[in-house]
Amino acid sequence: MSTKTLMLAVALGASLALARPAHAGQAAGNGAAPKELTALDYFQIQQLVAKYAKFIDTCSNNGYDYADLYTPDGMFAADRNGKILPGAQGREALAAISGGGSRGCKNVGWIKQGVRHLYVNHVITPTAEGATGSVDMLMIGLGGDPNKIEHDGYYEDTYVKTPQGWRFKQRVHHSTMAPGGQPAPAAQPAPAAPAGTSTQH
Repeated sequence: MSTKTLMLAVALGASLALARPAHAGQAAGNGAAPKELTALDYFQIQQLVAKYAKFIDTCSNNGYDYADLYTPDGMFAADRNGKILPGAQGREALAAISGGGSRGCKNVGWIKQGVRHLYVNHVITPTAEGATGSVDMLMIGLGGDPNKIEHDGYYEDTYVKTPQGWRFKQRVHHSTMAPGGQPAPAAQPAPAAPAGTSTQH
């Protein structure tokens, strides 16, 4: 290699090193850099969200398929007009909130209507602990009309990788509709309340 070529290579390497900040991509607040996600990680997280829609629309395995998408201490909660409603935490509570468990998949409103949930515009962001996500929710079939589609806010997710695969650590639904498929009434945002059992998905 000639001296000129060697000097050019060294200069190029230095410029590339300077172009990347020393702490690029650090997680906000704790200073820890996000873990790098593989293509398989992204795919598996997307499959987690797809399974969520399938399991909640069918109440499969009496709601426990849905509940098992969460970590053992995982939590679901809903936000209406800036207020976090009481949520569900733990396998039994999550199975029940999806219509199964102690409810036995009987008289589940969205299933009786023939509603199907669709999740779109899924954005996944690596974090030091795993990943977070944001995804819009669409519902088809409200009121028994198979051609009716509504947008009902979005989810904010926290995902962690477990020995069983990727799971929800937390899922918060920021709803724009009231129960029954009506637009949520306008209201001033209220302070967040502690999580405990909601029926909005």
